[in-house]
Amino acid sequence: VQLQASGGGLVQAGGSLRLSCAASGRTFTLYTIGWFRQAPGKEREFVAGISWSGGRTYYPDSLKGRFTTSRENAENTAYLQMNSLKPEDTAVYYCAGRRAIVIGIRPNEYHYWGQGTQVTVSS
Repeated sequence: VQLQASGGGLVQAGGSLRLSCAASGRTFTLYTIGWFRQAPGKEREFVAGISWSGGRTYYPDSLKGRFTTSRENAENTAYLQMNSLKPEDTAVYYCAGRRAIVIGIRPNEYHYWGQGTQVTVSS
């Protein structure tokens, strides 16, 4: 599967953005999707994950309530809704796929990566 993240941009603190992760091919439903971000000089960080059916999601405690992931398998697309954005959310955001039931939280658990999309939150 090939993945492409989009929807990033510049937003003021307190604003919202919705990222999209578009997948090619007809096997999108086989993949658990994870969202990660990486700020300059920092390690890649898990921010959200969603199971193949969309029935299960997982978030780090620090982001629960602000970030929500969903997917529309008929459209081969996953989404990351980000609300109440803070300057510390500034990073390049990536979507990634793994053929597993369990939602992984480490980058090395994912085999397929899209190009990232830049999110910049101004104060």
